[in-house]
Amino acid sequence: MTSQITVDKADKAPEPAPVPAPAKGLRGHPWLTLFAVAIGVMMVALDGTIVAIANPAIQKDLGATFADVQWITNGYFLALAVALITAGKLGDRFGHRQTFLIGVVGFAAASGAIGLSDSIAFVVTFRVLQGLFGALLMPAALGLLRATFPAEKLNMAIGIWGMVIGASTAGGPILGGLLVQHVSWQSVFFINVPVGIIALVLGIVILKDHRAENAPKSFDVVGIALLSAAMFCLVWALIKAPEWGWGAGMTWTFIGASVVSFALFAVWESKVDEPLIPLALFRSVPLSAGVVLMVLMAIAFMGGLFFVTFYLQNVHGMSPVDSGLHLLPLTGMMIIGSPLAGAMITKMGPRIPLAGGMLCTAVAMYGMSTLEAGTGSGLMSIWFALLGLGLAPVMVGATEVIVGNAPMELSGVAGGLQQAAMQIGGSLGTAVLGAVMASKVDSDLPENWADAKLPPLSEAQLDKAAEAVQVGVAPVPPKAPPSVADQITTVAHDTFMSGMGMACLVATGVAVVAVFVAFLTKRGDNAEAGAGVGHI
Repeated sequence: MTSQITVDKADKAPEPAPVPAPAKGLRGHPWLTLFAVAIGVMMVALDGTIVAIANPAIQKDLGATFADVQWITNGYFLALAVALITAGKLGDRFGHRQTFLIGVVGFAAASGAIGLSDSIAFVVTFRVLQGLFGALLMPAALGLLRATFPAEKLNMAIGIWGMVIGASTAGGPILGGLLVQHVSWQSVFFINVPVGIIALVLGIVILKDHRAENAPKSFDVVGIALLSAAMFCLVWALIKAPEWGWGAGMTWTFIGASVVSFALFAVWESKVDEPLIPLALFRSVPLSAGVVLMVLMAIAFMGGLFFVTFYLQNVHGMSPVDSGLHLLPLTGMMIIGSPLAGAMITKMGPRIPLAGGMLCTAVAMYGMSTLEAGTGSGLMSIWFALLGLGLAPVMVGATEVIVGNAPMELSGVAGGLQQAAMQIGGSLGTAVLGAVMASKVDSDLPENWADAKLPPLSEAQLDKAAEAVQVGVAPVPPKAPPSVADQITTVAHDTFMSGMGMACLVATGVAVVAVFVAFLTKRGDNAEAGAGVGHI
């Protein structure tokens, strides 16, 4: 039976791939390939955070509700998370070059369409399309790197690739703030059009199509449907849990539907001839550990960073541009650390760098739990820099572990797994740490309010005040005397800091667990299945 053949192939040690002839000219040149895919990847990573700065302007200009604006972000991430693994399979089937180029064109076109939109419905619709085309682009980029670089240079390439993602993600608020402040909210999207054209031209000229001999020849349509349903229900539950409540029936209905869909998916994949994800892939302990590690890293990083932006803007009163500039130590250490981490992992393997990186992340998150409303920029910068230093080897190493431990013909699926793990981890981090923050604020605010001898609030007023405090905003009434306003602000900020501190402590615990998971990883057994020595 074909499914048995697939399992057996995955279990056997990979046969050495023939060494291709050195790349001549531009097409297929490894470092130029990295440059070309980095331009495309930069667009997708940047749009994950740059748009958040534009949301208030979009809301005002288009007369949107708060729920509408939430969908600008949620629609994008939902489409991205649901489609990543399927998009990786498309790359394995039709070639990563073609998939990458289609992703670039679609992403740039959807961006331009958002800039031309005159209603919130069109903005959200094209944001969903952005997410779908971004899902085509990201795994294809990893597949191209895997096929183009020889094993001894792959970690360095993934290091630079991770640096681009980290810098783009962290730099989004700075660039977004400048564009919204000095141009318009539409410019946040229009900027992707020239970048997309550059990425398309470079891709056509430079990228070389690589296809494994035993690449999939058919589509597992039922598997795609079941996995998409499982991912949708999971991410949707995480997105809506803060609004519905973690104990609400709707939240657990979607979580239950996700579990059932994942179970049906696993049963189906064990029976179909050419599965979307051969389950034997997860018999690789290092690969499975890499996926778990990516989820845990994203929980700690994305969840913690979510509160830091509120801390800088609402507690310290910084503008979006200033808050972005205060995160430069984090961005800078990721830019410096990612290539260095790639070289270190190549030399000694991934275990020690990954464990060390998560240990640094744990220390940084613990340090952030000690921040206070009046903490100066110097101390903040130390913890942000340490966080960037810890994240760099994990972004690089976990990616190499996942992609390198997968067979060459499943490099796209492996790239999709890596990105999907990061998206799910980010959603989990925001949702779970958000719930921790909300619980702590709900618990502390009434007592802090009473201790400050402020006028008592009704239950409805207290709930409304707690919602404001959860994002660092002081619920000061319009005509409150200055002395009362100062007291309310002090109570609100102190309560927010206690909630943020608790959330960062939970993130610290997650990072500590990840340290032990890192010791289950190892260098990719299938890394040699990539390219041979080209123009390196």
